[in-house]
Amino acid sequence: MTDDIATRNARLIDAIRPWIGSRPLIESAFRAVPRHLFVPPVALAGEDRMTTVINRDADPAAWLNAVYSPMPIVTQLSDGTIPIDSVIDDDGALNLPRGVSYTSSSSAPATVAELLTLAHPEPGHRVLDIGTGTGWTAALLSHLTGPDNVTSVEVDPAVAEQAAKHLSEAGFAPHLIVGDGADGAPDHAPFDRVHVTCGIRDVPYAWVEQTRPGGVIVLPWCPGFGDGNALRLVVMPDGIAHGRFPGFASYMMMRAQRPAAASTSGPEHERVSRVDPRTIAAAPAGADLAISALTGLVATTADLEDGGFRMWVRDPDDGGQWASVTRRPGQDEFRVYQVGDRPVWDEVTDAYFQWVSWGEPGRDRFGMTVTPDGQQVWLDTPHRPIG
Repeated sequence: MTDDIATRNARLIDAIRPWIGSRPLIESAFRAVPRHLFVPPVALAGEDRMTTVINRDADPAAWLNAVYSPMPIVTQLSDGTIPIDSVIDDDGALNLPRGVSYTSSSSAPATVAELLTLAHPEPGHRVLDIGTGTGWTAALLSHLTGPDNVTSVEVDPAVAEQAAKHLSEAGFAPHLIVGDGADGAPDHAPFDRVHVTCGIRDVPYAWVEQTRPGGVIVLPWCPGFGDGNALRLVVMPDGIAHGRFPGFASYMMMRAQRPAAASTSGPEHERVSRVDPRTIAAAPAGADLAISALTGLVATTADLEDGGFRMWVRDPDDGGQWASVTRRPGQDEFRVYQVGDRPVWDEVTDAYFQWVSWGEPGRDRFGMTVTPDGQQVWLDTPHRPIG
């Protein structure tokens, strides 16, 4: 590692120190496994929706600045069907067609540090890593636990191939599997830790089955309403896992759990609502978590050119059930346009006011239990399920 890269890496570690906390082993892993070894020559970065092209050959300094920033770096578009090179103009600017999605990345270092700290892997621990991506977290875990202790699963063969190259060049050799991460890696179980780097709506019970009693599962629970939530589960001797949501974590969704796209087919309804969609959108994480648990719905928002605001709410499993709610400047009633017969906006507002009636609990008061029958969100104690 050159002095310049070592200095950049040290600055990055200082920037994410609040997420590392008092974990010297985690800090040592970041020092020993520099991020630039796992970022491709051409990628997308930047604070403005990651739309800045970084090119190691054309501008190595800018590339390193992005790599050693606290930001995520996009490494794949639309599941690899659109190469990043193909959407860059001759002058080096990005020209994204409509409908292109970001589908793989080098995760934000602070989020990586947070999940590693929550997992607290120790030397000798056997770790299942879900979502190999660039290979960076698999390398960090390998450094923390020792050789031959990490099994990493990646669904995309091309991404897995590139990760294997990165890992080999960096001197790491975890077990790499191309497959559906929801299945885990039963041939390598049991594990002491399960570390997940893709957004999850429904926690696969296979991960619980493959974790020893007392083992820990950390994942980004991203049901799609508001920001994602870090979830830390502990597996009990009876094969049930319990845990809480200690903070924020947002990742690209596991492919098999992405929400269905909205469809215009189905009956249409229009009416007005007296609940301002901005009230729902601005609510804290505890409200988002409660709405997610009570309704299972997902939401997106947009500011409108006339100063208005719009929220879309939809069923993640049925694209024909959705609604948009629009606020125009000066209005105190809000237009609801609904497709399908499910009253999704009413469900959202009912769930929001249910959360208000509970005293507006914060995210840290919620938890989850995972059993062979599914998952259950609860408030304060597993004996108080919601949803």
